[in-house]
Amino acid sequence: MSKEWPLWEVFIRGQHGLAHRHVGSLHAPDAEMAIKNARDVYTRRNEGVSIWVAKAVDITASAPEEKGPLFDPANDKVYRHPTFYDIPDEVGHM
Repeated sequence: MSKEWPLWEVFIRGQHGLAHRHVGSLHAPDAEMAIKNARDVYTRRNEGVSIWVAKAVDITASAPEEKGPLFDPANDKVYRHPTFYDIPDEVGHM
């Protein structure tokens, strides 16, 4: 049995932003302690308004070698582009 606390990834939302951004990692025994430690480590200058923590083992990432197939535009999937829908005149601009 490992005696090391789990690794947590920390995300902070700044005072002037809407999105959380990854700021680093830390070890903590549980989510509550991870948030408290993240506050102490990553928001010393009152730059954050929200903290998210996630266990690193619970994060799944795409592989860099899959970049092409994963992110290439899918022009053959016309349903992703609403250009072929008829929009009634009373709707106006969308």
